[in-house]
Amino acid sequence: MPTTPSPKRHPYDQWAPDARALDLVGDKWTLLIIRDLSPGPRRFVELQRVLPGISTEQLRSRLNRMVADGLLTRQRYREVPPRVDYELTTRAKELLPVLGALGRWGYDWAWTAPRDAEAIDIGAILRIAPGIVQAPAGMSGVAEFTVRVDASTRKQYTLTIERGAVSIAERADAGASVRVFGSQEDWIDALGPDADRSGLQIDGDERLAHVLLDGVGAFGARDERVA
Repeated sequence: MPTTPSPKRHPYDQWAPDARALDLVGDKWTLLIIRDLSPGPRRFVELQRVLPGISTEQLRSRLNRMVADGLLTRQRYREVPPRVDYELTTRAKELLPVLGALGRWGYDWAWTAPRDAEAIDIGAILRIAPGIVQAPAGMSGVAEFTVRVDASTRKQYTLTIERGAVSIAERADAGASVRVFGSQEDWIDALGPDADRSGLQIDGDERLAHVLLDGVGAFGARDERVA
């Protein structure tokens, strides 16, 4: 039986497993921090960069609480300047399918084109891949996704399917069996409500590419979306 973290400052005070779970992960930012650590450890400043809108104090407080709750580990390195990495524990990794289910619900009932005030980071969508992609039995392979943000900035992600499990790393992979490339606008079209992939360039194993794109995107979502 795992150790039980101490109650949070404002618990639901209900003897129910869902209430206990929400005591740990129901605060703002907690699930998004778990999502953004799914590719692996990150430093504090890296988390700030992928979580626009969170203040330094909010992030520090949330990370401290998540470490205390057994959701994260904190690794300090003797470097100048000081370096501290945060990484998901097994307890937190078991929430990735929950994030995937939440993401699928969001596609079914809340998905639209980007709103004016929303930050756009294609990586934020791709990082739910470990919890949302349902890989066919027996499929394996490595896909490299490239997002051209602007003329001078490209972001690259490697999605791997192995033994039915999906993982993501934020880097290129020279041995990828398929490469998918597009501008940020092309990716918005591909992952948006219309799932229009016509702007993406796919080079290599197209079946693998479409399995991953179907998994992380709005393909097959309900028609009754909220406007």
